[in-house]
Amino acid sequence: MSSSSAHELLALLDAALPRLDASVVSAVRGVAFWTAIALPFLYVPLLVSGLNTGSTRAAFVALVACNAMALYVGHTHRGE
Repeated sequence: MSSSSAHELLALLDAALPRLDASVVSAVRGVAFWTAIALPFLYVPLLVSGLNTGSTRAAFVALVACNAMALYVGHTHRGE
């Protein structure tokens, strides 16, 4: 995914969020926030085993991309 298409996807997500019920938005942001905290723990086994193969590099890049998306969506989460 290129950075421009990722930017467009995030812009669409931002545009869609205000139309959703506030409780749904809060729940999604909460899950994204805690996912962003938990995902880096999955980096450790990949980094320890090494990024020698294409599949481990792809898994690492996918985890980083998922973490970035979770950080973006969950960055405004406020615990109640």
